[in-house]
Amino acid sequence: MREAELARTTVKSRAKAKVRSGTDRARGARGWPPDPARVEAIFARLAAVMPEPKTELNFSSPYTLVVAVALSAQATDVSVNKATDRLFAVADTPQKMLALGEEGLIPYIASIGLYRNKAKNAIALSRIVLEQHGGEVPLTREALQALPGVGRKTASVVLNELEIEPAIAVDTHVFRVSHRLGLANANTPDKVEAQLHQVVPEGWLPKAHHWLILHGRYTCVARKPKCEACVIRDLCPSVSPVVGT
Repeated sequence: MREAELARTTVKSRAKAKVRSGTDRARGARGWPPDPARVEAIFARLAAVMPEPKTELNFSSPYTLVVAVALSAQATDVSVNKATDRLFAVADTPQKMLALGEEGLIPYIASIGLYRNKAKNAIALSRIVLEQHGGEVPLTREALQALPGVGRKTASVVLNELEIEPAIAVDTHVFRVSHRLGLANANTPDKVEAQLHQVVPEGWLPKAHHWLILHGRYTCVARKPKCEACVIRDLCPSVSPVVGT
């Protein structure tokens, strides 16, 4: 009896493993690193359709860029722009933001998720910029990440957008697209970032962040990727009836 049960368990386990294996293949599971020629072709085509990619957040200075990116955590760029268009009209410098104060800031950003914590960070950030950096946003990674509400991803967006560092900020779009294209296979944003820096050709690095984000936002979307409209469809190992991540 025990031997029969063990045999049935073994068969079920093998069947489950086979199903998982098939699903993984359908989702485009693959080895890493990818073929350099394919990576080059991917970015060449993305560059052809998006020659001058940039952030979709509205900003007019390093300070407003930092604030906008910090506000965009777990929120859409569209919702942030609606809020900051009004906010930056009255508070586009650390001095003006501090004069506005946390309670004065909240009504401008109440439509954005986590607005209370973001308001607290924006005021604290502004105070540090004013008191420790003479009112100018520090443009080194270490100093940026020391600001309240500014993590590695936010710092990377700022440094990339201002052309200070060819940084790659790995948000949900970059994470998803990188896996689907086989550019990365790691399971954390930081590890994916490291893999992308290893495989993206140096000439494409400065704008790679934007191409991957915009491709993920408008074409390689999460639920139903628009493969039929994708300019790199034939270069994508994940094109399948089941496209995941």
